[in-house]
Amino acid sequence: MIKKFIEKIFAPKKVKAAATASTSVRKDGATVYKQAEHGINRNDISAGALRVCEMLQQENFKAYVVGGAVRDLILGRHPKDFDVATNATPEEVRNVIRRARIIGRRFKLVHVMFGQETIEVSTFRANHPEAEDAGSDDSADVADVTSTDEPETASASRRRPDQRGGGRDDKYGDDFRHKKAHADEHGRLLRDNVYGNMGDDAVRRDFTMNALFYDPHDETVWDYVNGFADVKKRTVVMIGDPATRYREDPVRMLRAARLAGKLGFTIDPATQAPIAELKPLLQHVPSARIYDEALKMLLSGDAVKCLKKLQELQLQSSMFAIVDRAANNPQAMKLINLVLARTDERIAQDKSVSPAFLFAALFWHEVMPRAEKLEAKGELPMVALHTAMDDVLDAQRKSLAVPRRLDANIKELWASQPRFAWRSKGKAFRTLAHPRFRASYDFYELRAQVGDADIEIAHWWEKFQFASEDEQNQMLMADESPRPKKRRSRGRKNSGGVPAAIAPEATVNVRAKIVSAENYAAPENRDREQFKPEQG
Repeated sequence: MIKKFIEKIFAPKKVKAAATASTSVRKDGATVYKQAEHGINRNDISAGALRVCEMLQQENFKAYVVGGAVRDLILGRHPKDFDVATNATPEEVRNVIRRARIIGRRFKLVHVMFGQETIEVSTFRANHPEAEDAGSDDSADVADVTSTDEPETASASRRRPDQRGGGRDDKYGDDFRHKKAHADEHGRLLRDNVYGNMGDDAVRRDFTMNALFYDPHDETVWDYVNGFADVKKRTVVMIGDPATRYREDPVRMLRAARLAGKLGFTIDPATQAPIAELKPLLQHVPSARIYDEALKMLLSGDAVKCLKKLQELQLQSSMFAIVDRAANNPQAMKLINLVLARTDERIAQDKSVSPAFLFAALFWHEVMPRAEKLEAKGELPMVALHTAMDDVLDAQRKSLAVPRRLDANIKELWASQPRFAWRSKGKAFRTLAHPRFRASYDFYELRAQVGDADIEIAHWWEKFQFASEDEQNQMLMADESPRPKKRRSRGRKNSGGVPAAIAPEATVNVRAKIVSAENYAAPENRDREQFKPEQG
């Protein structure tokens, strides 16, 4: 009796638990996960991204938060930025959202500004037309639309999708989905404005964990490529054939290393295998794109892990050739690792980070040897240092296009390092009053920690900058730097104020001009028409 009573009470709870064990469903070729399974809290998404999705959905467009933000939210991390994917074209997005502007050549994007936040909105991409002709899973759901010569107006673009023939997942003729993608001789895509539907867009993304779509309206995650499971397994998996995808965009090799290092993921063996053979393709990538990827790695908050992953895959020479040259210099590698570790700490504490400081530390060990060689050839110390700085920065731009706007800050940090050895009254206070003293001192202190600078001088400056005025005056040292020699005049001057080295006839001419000027200044000669200069 008691047993039946217990079963009657607890049986409904067991049935309910079994029903909610799996909340995912299949829909339009995707696995759709509900909030109970993916665990994303809608309040963790930026207000700007939610607003963009809401505005587009109100106009009957599809709009989802997509990419790394969804991945990070599933992992319990806080995303740095949020991207939105939609079936609206860039022009339609701009018609719906007033504060939007279209950018890009390789693939057009829209940036929407919300104060300090920028939401990047992209249109669903598709495979190349030649790849589509081979057949796709979505071909049955795609309706052909006869293109018209009449331009689509702003009002027409805001109509409901079903009133425009086939919905927003249709082929918009040659102008929407059948644009040719341009590639170079190595297979790298140069222009990729080929639009499609959400399933096409998922397949066109690089890694499965970046192909997840979150719908803020019903709080569901759409997964076409098994990315949700790969995130749970903490594995980096390439979508499609890895070798082909690396040829399309060799930067994906660097991105795989960065994501694996940043997230602590392992790289799928099939995804990693072609990297050793295809890494020379990175030589054909513009140095500006390499710089963008390098900056993402340095400011990821896990730069030490990312650099280690690059070295494991032997990709560091493609991004940081200077690290390769520092491999045989233990002191240089200590400085690089220490600076990256300090940068990771500052980012974790939500403090500001200067890219100029990072690059100054990365390139420093090539500046001083170059300056010493020039000094040995007879150059003055500061002239040799400035020449070396220019040479190093110019050499780096061949592989890593560091913007020239950073040059001034980088050079300031380098040029300030010798000045810390000067601790006399005038020089010490001038160094302390410099606007960038703190950054310069931090750099010197890091150098001292690895043995590249005098640790005693670093301690002196640490105490000096916070001491009282009386204490500072007591700490000052005698100026032991050599005084500049006074330049002697080339010739002795005679009593008439004319150098003796001037020839006698020249002296006569000079004096004649002086007399003429005196005559001109006399009251009786102020009339220019009556004045006649002396001949001599």
